Amino acid sequence: MFFAVVPAHNEEKRIGSVVRSLFNHVDKVVVVNDGSKDNTAIVAKEAGATVLSHVVNRGQGAALETGHAFARQHDADYVLHFDGDGQFDVCDIAPALAHLKKQKADILFGSRYLDNRSKIPWFKRCVVRPIAKYIVDRPFTGLSLSDSHNGFRILTKHALSCIHITQDGMAHASEIPYLTKTCGLSYVEFPVKVVYYEYGQSSLAGFKIIKDLFVGRFIR
Repeated sequence: MFFAVVPAHNEEKRIGSVVRSLFNHVDKVVVVNDGSKDNTAIVAKEAGATVLSHVVNRGQGAALETGHAFARQHDADYVLHFDGDGQFDVCDIAPALAHLKKQKADILFGSRYLDNRSKIPWFKRCVVRPIAKYIVDRPFTGLSLSDSHNGFRILTKHALSCIHITQDGMAHASEIPYLTKTCGLSYVEFPVKVVYYEYGQSSLAGFKIIKDLFVGRFIR
């Protein structure tokens, strides 16, 4: 069984179309409604998704782990991480899964930097990416990924059993590669398309990620 886990916070305008498009590529769509104040849960359920809800907004990492727990309980063979805002292209799913199987890897990381389909804003490409790669990723994860903070991933059952996310917020995107390294999981990268809208993660969010990683590494 191939599950898609979709974290969603106040995404009622896009979540329905995202869920419907996913059903052409996966067996089950699990939307984790992360404390939304709008009709995200209702729209997702009407589109056919299994909806799990957090009473309050806990963060994308917590939403993914809620989806992981559900997938483990239902013996999923593969789990896709897919954003609920419509930024990813479902046409990347089948070739990504095929590549993961061909390489016999445990986890696949999507990357917007491996081809030219994504129109990446200058600030993200020239400022955020180098900071993420050389200041955050290498010291904290031990992996040299081209785009570790890309939310498109596919995990095998084995990877799912090893990766238990403890970072509730966006720092989970660095925690997952760290766990991949420490658990000895094999991994591959694969080019995926990302469509940018007007909203997105601010530059200040990067500093919060670093703070969360320091807390997670040195205080727990």
